[in-house]
Amino acid sequence: MTPPPRPRLPFFVYGTLRPGQANHVLVAGRTAPPRPAVLPGVLLYEGPGYPYAVAGPDDAVTGGVHGELLHVLPGHYERVLADLDRLEEHVPGARGNLYERSALRVVCDGRPCDAWVYLAGEEPAAALRASGQVIPGGDWVRAQRPHRRS
Repeated sequence: MTPPPRPRLPFFVYGTLRPGQANHVLVAGRTAPPRPAVLPGVLLYEGPGYPYAVAGPDDAVTGGVHGELLHVLPGHYERVLADLDRLEEHVPGARGNLYERSALRVVCDGRPCDAWVYLAGEEPAAALRASGQVIPGGDWVRAQRPHRRS
């Protein structure tokens, strides 16, 4: 039986895929200009060189994760999806993925929008919840910038 087609959602990126970051080259030239967006109800944790978004506890009040919404240009969708799944070590339907690709609601330009988001897989998420470091403000790029004294 053929699996149902995947929706062609935009991608919400919050780490190394954001403009100016190391892996943005994977989407550059294949997506429309990025638009600022926020993923509510999710905590952002520092990982080894890159961040992990982890669904927050039901009672968590957070500002969410800050990132960009990327709309893939016509003719590039399947290749971008495959490249991002490979980067994020996500195999659809497999157990033990580093990241899980989920269709979630983000807020862009003050309006809700569904997007693909790569959240920490089950094992990394459990480890981060137990002893990880939450990135204050939920913005990995901003947290990477050195703080200046006035």
